[in-house]
Amino acid sequence: MSEEPDTVASVIRDTALVRASGLVKRFGDFEAVRGIDVEVHRGEAFGFLGPNGAGKSSTMRMIACVSPRTSGDLRVLGGDPDVDGPRIRARIGVVPQQDNLDNELTVRQNLHVYGRYFGLPRAHVRARAEELLDFAQLTERADDEVEPLSGGMKRRLTIARSLVNDPELLLLDEPTTGLDPQARHLLWDRLFRLKQNGVTLIVTTHYMDEAEQLCDRLVVMDDGRVVAEGSPAELIRAHASREVVELRFAPGHQERAVPVARELAERVEALPDRLLLYTGDGEAALAAAHRRGLQPVATLVRRGTLEDVFLHLTGRSLVD
Repeated sequence: MSEEPDTVASVIRDTALVRASGLVKRFGDFEAVRGIDVEVHRGEAFGFLGPNGAGKSSTMRMIACVSPRTSGDLRVLGGDPDVDGPRIRARIGVVPQQDNLDNELTVRQNLHVYGRYFGLPRAHVRARAEELLDFAQLTERADDEVEPLSGGMKRRLTIARSLVNDPELLLLDEPTTGLDPQARHLLWDRLFRLKQNGVTLIVTTHYMDEAEQLCDRLVVMDDGRVVAEGSPAELIRAHASREVVELRFAPGHQERAVPVARELAERVEALPDRLLLYTGDGEAALAAAHRRGLQPVATLVRRGTLEDVFLHLTGRSLVD
């Protein structure tokens, strides 16, 4: 009779690297995650999208095996985090929301020290560090201390460090928060390359363009619950529209325009400064608005986006 395979190693045949069912996380009387069901499949980029306090980071910490679940079932790489935590952590990479690099060490030393935490041979860590310095475009800064690096460089180093153990699954919590557009696009390129090389990505973000760029599938979370799931295109079709017409009116004229606008589109949203008309044909809706006598001071026809989905599902009120 053959021996029982290792709990984590035996999962390779299963396409779901993460499977959660009825997953709950409480902190005292506060329920941060309220019974969510999620599956993340091998080779995909999966996103958790939601406002602050939606439960994204709490979910990621449970998947990362650093925060025990309160109830529900959770399997990561085929193992139970409560039982197989050390073995699971050895096969995943984690990019936290805030960089936690050692500022007194050089860029290269940060990679060497982190690699030794996994018990990897020194020669292997040195070779892997050089590969990752090139991947992160940090070779020329390898012997510089971390402190003077730009925010984008520090973020690339944090991602490079998370790859020292050659993980199957990479968890990224708000990976580009606070970065300028050039740094964000460079990071997106590096993450896309990782996905092409077979690394499964799980990303939390509140940037809509980031979710559209990176994610094959995503869930929208609000108040600890999953309120929608699908690809970016599927979510836009289900919860927004192909196109959106924005109409801005002079003060005092918008309220009178609302009844007419409601006859021209599948859904109309009245904001303090404009009307949004959700429709399949924006130009036709705009032409109809003019024929019906509406006289906006400014107009815009654009495609429906994940931001429309996000605001429709989670509301426009600020969440502290």
